[in-house]
Amino acid sequence: MPIEVKPRIVVLYGSQKGQAQSIAEGIAEEAEGNGLLAELSCLDQNDKYNLEKEKSPVVFIVSTTGDGEPPDNALQFVKHIKKKTHSSDHYKHLHYALLALGDTNYENFCNCGKTIECRLQELGAQRFYATGYADDGTGLEVVVDPWLEGLWKAVKAALTKMSSDRNFKEDSEKTISDLSIPDVQLNLLSLTKHQSPDLDPKCSSTGSQVTSPSVEGVSLTTPPAETQNTDPAISNAPSLSQSVPLLSDLSLNVPSLPPPFLDVSLQEVDTVDEIFGPLNSKTLNEVPISRAVCLTTGESVKTAILIELDITAYPMLTYQPGDSFDVFCPNRASEVKLLLRRLGLEDQENRHVQVSLCKNTKKKGAQVPSYIPQNISLLYLLTWCLEIRSVPKKAFLRALVEHTADSVQRRRLQELCSKQGTTDYNQFVRESSLSILELLDAFPSCLPPLSLLIEHLPKLQPRPYSAASCRLQHPGKLNFVLSVVEFPACSGRPVERRGLCTGWLFDRVTPLLVLPEEAESQCHVVTPRIHVSLRPNCSFRHPPDTSVPLIMVGPGTGVAPFIGFLQQREKERQQNPDAVFGETWLFFGCRYRDRDYLFREELESFVSNGTLDHLKVCFSRDDQREQEDAIVSGGPPRYVQHNLLLFSHKIINILLKHNGCLYVCGDAKNMAKDVNDTLMEMIKSELQVDQLEAMKQLAGLREEKRYLQDIWG
Repeated sequence: MPIEVKPRIVVLYGSQKGQAQSIAEGIAEEAEGNGLLAELSCLDQNDKYNLEKEKSPVVFIVSTTGDGEPPDNALQFVKHIKKKTHSSDHYKHLHYALLALGDTNYENFCNCGKTIECRLQELGAQRFYATGYADDGTGLEVVVDPWLEGLWKAVKAALTKMSSDRNFKEDSEKTISDLSIPDVQLNLLSLTKHQSPDLDPKCSSTGSQVTSPSVEGVSLTTPPAETQNTDPAISNAPSLSQSVPLLSDLSLNVPSLPPPFLDVSLQEVDTVDEIFGPLNSKTLNEVPISRAVCLTTGESVKTAILIELDITAYPMLTYQPGDSFDVFCPNRASEVKLLLRRLGLEDQENRHVQVSLCKNTKKKGAQVPSYIPQNISLLYLLTWCLEIRSVPKKAFLRALVEHTADSVQRRRLQELCSKQGTTDYNQFVRESSLSILELLDAFPSCLPPLSLLIEHLPKLQPRPYSAASCRLQHPGKLNFVLSVVEFPACSGRPVERRGLCTGWLFDRVTPLLVLPEEAESQCHVVTPRIHVSLRPNCSFRHPPDTSVPLIMVGPGTGVAPFIGFLQQREKERQQNPDAVFGETWLFFGCRYRDRDYLFREELESFVSNGTLDHLKVCFSRDDQREQEDAIVSGGPPRYVQHNLLLFSHKIINILLKHNGCLYVCGDAKNMAKDVNDTLMEMIKSELQVDQLEAMKQLAGLREEKRYLQDIWG
């Protein structure tokens, strides 16, 4: 009998932190169950695929990083397709679907996916399935889950059409383009309108039970909902570990079980190497902290600290104002100890970890994580390699089900990773920034193997900070500012905790900490060291032409890079008294004038010596506001965008008539969006144009690198 050849699809991904890669791997794994053969490759593995000759459907999964940039492993692909030498029919044979991941807290939402799609279509490629734009700001799964459900139907329809008419004649009665859906951001409503996704063929529901894919021949079946806690006192109060009707009564659509792909063993060794930080790197430097100054009073809502690094002996840390750098911090020692205890490995922390691929894994493209070095101890692995504070993804929760003994707890984990439990997952896991340790505490019968953590936990990422100084003003020094992050208590977290890096830095500088007026007389103490690495290719820089007008918007700790800008400006004025210097504006905002007005004396000094022409400060929660319900006519501005409006004519004149530069630094979720919206209104009002034209004007400023953002979520 002839061997049946399965239809083939190509899955390509570009991923910075692993989310796009994980989704692509899931698609490749699901392909077999849908009667397809999937070839999975990263976009930088151009020796494994050839789009110039590809005749099968291609599925792209791409994320966006930085200020709308492609992931590192997609840079070369984007550069390649952007070549102007390609003809307009270069990809006329190509049929594709694309899922873009992004975050609407950032201006250039899903920019990498949009860039790839735009260029593919310019080169003649045809889309066979609606493009999905998934928003990490509201939860990727809101778009990803329904997009994946509808993908297989679209792929099969595309394959059917492609096989019946390989030439894709433009005058045929029906072409593959008829299968396309308008390029809009997908959500549950639009998917319901355009298609009726079938249930996952690997996850069927019957009655009040849910049956998931078998594991080693054993089918996972959860008892009916009546096994849930039905105490009327708590029946209407869902929590991380407790569900309520209707959810507790529903049959569930749970994700397919991610296939295991790592073998992990712990080896006894005669001696244990003493390792106190990340393994050596050409770009990594262990730098002493020379000074720490508390910039806020004890009554402030947040604690802001200026940290000064002594980089005298580190010529490789040559930075410019506006540059940023990474701080490498370990996981909290107490949390590592608790996790070891929770995994039953407390007495094995000094054993060496041996990681290898499972011989018969079904995971497509499986590989040992590159960020796990050889010959490290278990303690080192959990301290420096894995992000144990990362929010567990649904795939991780699904895998944890297999290692949970209690049936009620197992059912709740299934709910949290199911389509029906998305609201609970968002509320109790994602929005609460729950860690794996906090999750395991809520499900005491869950005992996952170490291999599962290594498979699902991402790399421990360094934390970026903006330089808040200028080498001309402070030779041999590098300053930065941090605001100590607090995560409040919630369901699953009985007490509040500090942010990982800000909490770690706060603990390290506490012996050094002084008030601004005491900074110069600070007595000598033993200085701690931290690992830092300069971030190259930063575009958020002071313009080289001193005559260019500057408008800087930086509330709270967002003012940090502008301190460096102004220090450099001050020195340049001293060194070149005859040079022409453009007008400078700084819009700063904080809660209280007497509690968190950061760098007040230095900013006022810049004004008095002419370095800063206009300092516009607003306070959102000063006493006089207690009786105010809103901004009233003639009242003081509350936020930086209100101050911008007050000087609308001058600001727009500087930007559009005098080629000025606008810099925005700070919170992406609220401030940066509000400033952008305000700028749009200012342009509309000053130029008497509509919304579309105002958007074009702002886009032009971005393209000319005169509207730059350094923002964070």
